[in-house]
Amino acid sequence: MPGIRTAAQAKAWLEQQGKSVQEFARENSIDPATTYQVLAGRKKGRRGEAHKVAVLLGMKIGSIPTDKVLGTALGVD
Repeated sequence: MPGIRTAAQAKAWLEQQGKSVQEFARENSIDPATTYQVLAGRKKGRRGEAHKVAVLLGMKIGSIPTDKVLGTALGVD
């Protein structure tokens, strides 16, 4: 399993993909400001959208629950 990326490595990865932070955020339906905050270390990615950003950037091992998983967990399905 590959290692966890640092913020610098995540930025380099985005650059290698030819994507801006704005484009990455738009493609993943996340707030660009949150993405910048995670990359700058102002948000740690512990929960919510910051968690999703950190996982998608490879800065954290974790899962991103889908709406179906959340609905099942809440008994709304």
